[in-house]
Amino acid sequence: MLFTPNSLGECLQEWEDLEKDYQQIQETHRLYKQKLEEVSKLQDACSTSIARQRKRLKELSGSLDECRQSGGPDSLLAIEEIQECMKERPNVFFEMEAFLPKKNGLYLSLVLGNVNVTLLNKHAKFAYKDEYEKFKLYLTVLLLIFSFTCRFLLTYRTVDALFNFLLVWYYCTLTIRESILISNGSKIKGWWVFQHYVSTFLSGVMLTWPEGELYQMFRSQFLSYSLYINFVQFLQYYYQSGCLYRLRALGERHNMDLTVEGFQSWMWRGLTFLLPFLFCGHFFQLHNAVTLFRMTQLPEWKEWQVLMCSATFLILFMGNFFTTLGAVYQKYMNQDKAKAP
Repeated sequence: MLFTPNSLGECLQEWEDLEKDYQQIQETHRLYKQKLEEVSKLQDACSTSIARQRKRLKELSGSLDECRQSGGPDSLLAIEEIQECMKERPNVFFEMEAFLPKKNGLYLSLVLGNVNVTLLNKHAKFAYKDEYEKFKLYLTVLLLIFSFTCRFLLTYRTVDALFNFLLVWYYCTLTIRESILISNGSKIKGWWVFQHYVSTFLSGVMLTWPEGELYQMFRSQFLSYSLYINFVQFLQYYYQSGCLYRLRALGERHNMDLTVEGFQSWMWRGLTFLLPFLFCGHFFQLHNAVTLFRMTQLPEWKEWQVLMCSATFLILFMGNFFTTLGAVYQKYMNQDKAKAP
């Protein structure tokens, strides 16, 4: 409860206390700015040292390769020991750079400008990652309800446009958040990042598709696809998050690893039951691509969106199917190597 002075003497005493607090605040703020400057200098020093280390390690690696060709057995043993230690350095540097400011990539530079998005402590990084996962879950549930409503309850083009606009906003937001997480040490990469850019483009094309006979022909199939995909994504989040939690507790996964709309090697234990759902979703995308391509053969075809959506669905199918197939094949090969004597 705040103290409320009632007399002049109490007011003067309160002012003296405020003055002391004010002086302490100024001193604390001065120290804070001083520490910020020191941190900034240390960050620059670390970044410079890491870059110099990388350059010297690259030069040393080339020199060791030359020495290997002309060295004896003792030399080869020493070279192998050095090269084995050198293999660990990139991972160590990656962990260090996750806490250092870095220049934004092209996408973040276009969207945010030259803003430093590096979070400086593990708690802040994990909190942002956790908020990203919750965002995906909440929006997946919302899109699941929305797609069900459009498919079975409402048939207005305006409501469809709102649904597609929500998809565009959702995937755009995901790409920005994932880029920030990558800058902070998350190892999501490759197709699982690029597919969100493709999905953003597809949703944008669907949003611009005008009302017409061909749109109505494809509408029910697209909404059924959206309903199924969002259901599968909900399953993936629910089971992947639990699996990641267990693996992080065992020290087998990185704290900044994320759930993805696909299959990765770490999911092999306990999540293989998801594969049939994933492959059904992939072939649903192929079915959409074929259906749209056949629509271009109809005399009523005149919208460019039909062919563009067909090509985009085909890209999604090929990327998802072959990336998932590659992860499964790689896991089988690793198991065979582990079993070999």
